[in-house]
Amino acid sequence: MKPSTPKGTRDFLPAQVVKRNYIFDTIKSVFIKYGYQAIETPTMEKLSTLMGKYGDEGDKLLFKILNNGDYLADANEDALNNKDSNKVLSSIASKGLRYDLTVPFARFVVMHQNDIAFPFKRYQIQPVWRADRPQKGRYREFYQCDVDIVGSDSLLYEAELVQMYDEVFTNLGIKTIIKVNNRKILFGMAEAAGIANQFMDMTVAIDKLDKIGEQGVKDEMERKGISTEAISNILKMLNMSTLTEFETAFANSETGLKGVEELRTFHQYFDLKTPYNKVEFTPTLARGLSYYTGCIFEVEVDTNAEGQEKVKMGSIGGGGRYDDLTANFGLKGVSGVGVSFGAARIYDVMEELDLFPKNNASELKVLFLAENQQAHIQAFGLLNQVRSAGINAALYPEFKYKKQVKYATSINVPYMVMVEQTEDGTVQAELRNVATKDRTVMHIDEIIEQLKD
Repeated sequence: MKPSTPKGTRDFLPAQVVKRNYIFDTIKSVFIKYGYQAIETPTMEKLSTLMGKYGDEGDKLLFKILNNGDYLADANEDALNNKDSNKVLSSIASKGLRYDLTVPFARFVVMHQNDIAFPFKRYQIQPVWRADRPQKGRYREFYQCDVDIVGSDSLLYEAELVQMYDEVFTNLGIKTIIKVNNRKILFGMAEAAGIANQFMDMTVAIDKLDKIGEQGVKDEMERKGISTEAISNILKMLNMSTLTEFETAFANSETGLKGVEELRTFHQYFDLKTPYNKVEFTPTLARGLSYYTGCIFEVEVDTNAEGQEKVKMGSIGGGGRYDDLTANFGLKGVSGVGVSFGAARIYDVMEELDLFPKNNASELKVLFLAENQQAHIQAFGLLNQVRSAGINAALYPEFKYKKQVKYATSINVPYMVMVEQTEDGTVQAELRNVATKDRTVMHIDEIIEQLKD
């Protein structure tokens, strides 16, 4: 059988891991700069933790883990015979792979509430899994880089998170559009249109606007039983662009007006510093996950920016405020807000735009070669000196010259040091620049100084 990876997953070669770690390190440095602390949670969670937190569509994308041993031994026979997958599931699977890092974080906060101080600021960089249809920029296994605050209602944190988006993507060299909206404004639309009881149906449809267009959104809302008049009013509001317009439209929606107020407060904090990237109020932004309750965010590549016109990618970041998530686990009154960076998509964008640095501190700087066994032993001693100086170095294990050079070329190492025995029995080291082909016999201390430059 030909070896392969499951659809929606991929291997990473050493050079790719170096690039991915560059992204992680860049993001992590900003997290730490803003005062966030690292945590980790298990790969799998109880299904009772995950189910019902992402809406019906999200639940369908959860990877379920079959119970250990003979998982059919305790299966619901009636459900099995009737092919009722929902009822069968609860009897054959009690765990699942995490869909995101936010719900596990909410569970973490409740379990460790006596061990942490509020407001608690955490970051987390770990893989997640979604049974989605694989396509460009959409994988079934991918890393998320999350940053969250729980234990405060202050909108200063919304401003801080958008500043972090702005700083990270500036540091990575990607010009972006950071979209901002508020779920209360979306609820205000539903109230103003007289369909407050169909709020989730409306937001699920709006969340697909970029994929299916305005007519597709209209058709989906019609299928959900939303009236023609309500749809007309909703589409009209989606085309409004200012908070003042929404304030007028929400004359009879207390929740909608609260959303307008929250966005204005957000801007009082955020506007104190001019962003490098575009930050736009986007009424059509819905963020389909059901746990969002306040400000919501999404980041896209700015395809109008010079050099980025041909990039075709969905969102590379998103998040928002969730007031009730910990209540699902028994801890009420603890508000939270957070955002996520889509590392896999960011990687693909940076590859397409050739944004990765040509030389990375984690890559091999020099490869030692030797002409025979005695020189090889001497080379190992020199290697230790170079490594002690903080320079990434390795020694090739064989003495055949062609194999040594071929290997050095294949790993793209910038320098080689050939260790040879002279006629009088002493050992000399020759530093070779692979790119320029310059060769110079040097003392090891001189080699170290040059490699440090």
